[in-house]
Amino acid sequence: MNCAPKIAVIQDISGFGRCSMTVALPVMSAMGGQCCPLPTAYLSAHTAFPASDNAAFLDLTEQMQRTSRHWRELSVTFDAVYSGFLGSLAQIDLIAQFTADFRQSHTLVLTDPVMGDHGKPYRTYTPSMCRRMGELASRADVITPNLTEAALLLGEDYADAPRSEAGMREWLRRLSLNGKRSVVITGVSLASEQLGAGCFDRESGRTHFAMARQEPGQFPGTGDLFASVVLGDLLRGQTLPHGVELAVAFVQQCVHRTLALGTPTLEGVQFEQLLGELIRK
Repeated sequence: MNCAPKIAVIQDISGFGRCSMTVALPVMSAMGGQCCPLPTAYLSAHTAFPASDNAAFLDLTEQMQRTSRHWRELSVTFDAVYSGFLGSLAQIDLIAQFTADFRQSHTLVLTDPVMGDHGKPYRTYTPSMCRRMGELASRADVITPNLTEAALLLGEDYADAPRSEAGMREWLRRLSLNGKRSVVITGVSLASEQLGAGCFDRESGRTHFAMARQEPGQFPGTGDLFASVVLGDLLRGQTLPHGVELAVAFVQQCVHRTLALGTPTLEGVQFEQLLGELIRK
């Protein structure tokens, strides 16, 4: 009997606003995975909402350490380790150790190096945290940065991000560490009114671009949605280019539906009613 692949999902939980853990769990569950949450923090709402004195934030670093110890006692194994936004240097170090402890020959490590967007690092990400995130990403089998994060990892100015296929191929090659890891860069636009992603697949040594119609709206959490679909597809035995094509199409479909429904931007994209599309693929 085939067992569902077990995925250690290491992200924060936001009580309101679709992002991080509340996106990753339903998506990868729908795609056949058994998700094992290792939450980094609890927030009453994601950080794109205006700051408020009434906002709740619970740092779960200590519980992450206790959970890791308990899972080692239970001899738990994982088919994938999937990390996203991390809130401190201590958490980055903890995940590096977690990956070393639980990685086996079959374990796929996907690091979404969540550090910034729109050309700037997030306010919580200091230069030292960005550097350590780069070190954590260097241990991954697959990384999924957006253009801002790709520039940070490469030490490049975001304003110099390539707009041509040839330039993007060069960034992908450099981020692959000479072909040692697969890379997906999201938020790539190579033609007017087109938006998608470019990837380097270490298995084939080839690059691939997937594009969809650019929708007139930007929503938080779409990077989490994208990375979750890619990982879910890889764990079903598909190739990276197949997963990237699926993720680009699915995110575009979700954004289109969300705009049609008039959902407030900060609530994120309405993907729940479209999960059946992933089950059938």
